[in-house]
Amino acid sequence: MSNKKATIIERKAFIFNVQKYNMYDGPGVRTLVFFKGCPLRCKWCSNPEGLERKYQVMFKSESCMDCGACVSVCPVGIHTINKEGKHVLDHSIDCLGCNKCKEVCTKAALSIVGEVKTVSELLEIIEEDQDFYDVSGGGVTLGGGEVTMQPEFAANLLMACKQEGINTAIETCGYAKRESILQVAQFTDLFLYDLKHIDSERHYQLTGVRNERILENLKELLRRRYNVKIRMPLLKGVNDSQNEIKRVIEFLMPYRDYKNFKGIDLLPYHKLGVNKYNQLGMKYQIEEDPKLSNEELEIIESWIKEYDFPVSVIKH
Repeated sequence: MSNKKATIIERKAFIFNVQKYNMYDGPGVRTLVFFKGCPLRCKWCSNPEGLERKYQVMFKSESCMDCGACVSVCPVGIHTINKEGKHVLDHSIDCLGCNKCKEVCTKAALSIVGEVKTVSELLEIIEEDQDFYDVSGGGVTLGGGEVTMQPEFAANLLMACKQEGINTAIETCGYAKRESILQVAQFTDLFLYDLKHIDSERHYQLTGVRNERILENLKELLRRRYNVKIRMPLLKGVNDSQNEIKRVIEFLMPYRDYKNFKGIDLLPYHKLGVNKYNQLGMKYQIEEDPKLSNEELEIIESWIKEYDFPVSVIKH
């Protein structure tokens, strides 16, 4: 163990995924670490398994044989077989994360979301791809869920990465105490900062929280000269109007020429996470299809370029 690594503070965090070779969330090739727990409830969320800071069972009913093996091993009674002989899962009961049901399921119909990781454990995974970071200008991005719900751990992990020369970024909704944002900021090379809707009341309807705190934290980061790139998820009929885009531009205009303002990413709506809702016993909140066409995205991009803002469309 190097002297640098010996200084690591071994906190623990609740994580739900580590994704390698990502090209969308920050510069270069990146490793993404997904934190569990989020204060928002966005209707279009593509990571519903990251909303709750607890263990959760994901159930693929189409793969289940209704054998009942999981019923006998679950210590809290999440699994039952009903009168029709079908496997039923009670999502209202908290999972203990023991993985016993997953281990006895021969058809891989069950998986447990959530695991506790230390800083050293995650750093070891992140460092496996340091050669890719060096060649591409990449690094690590912390996302979720919401990173700032576990700020002490996030700050320690980011600090450890910086000690090893790894570029750092976080993707955040910005809804956090200012001290939590600033705690992670000192070790963050780039903030990928969500702006979901500029109107506070509409923001509340779409996400469950108002946006005043989000906007104030964003201004604070920009004023303190931390690198920030704005990310705008776009949904037809929700936040794609010319008036909405103009209001965002007006809010950002005072910071346009700041060197630490790194432009805007437009994130078109997609349905990549829809199947997860059924597996978690949750209802997907969007019934219509608010997907924008390429032509519509080009128009929105042109509105922003009129004001000399750097802008890119990010398609997964």
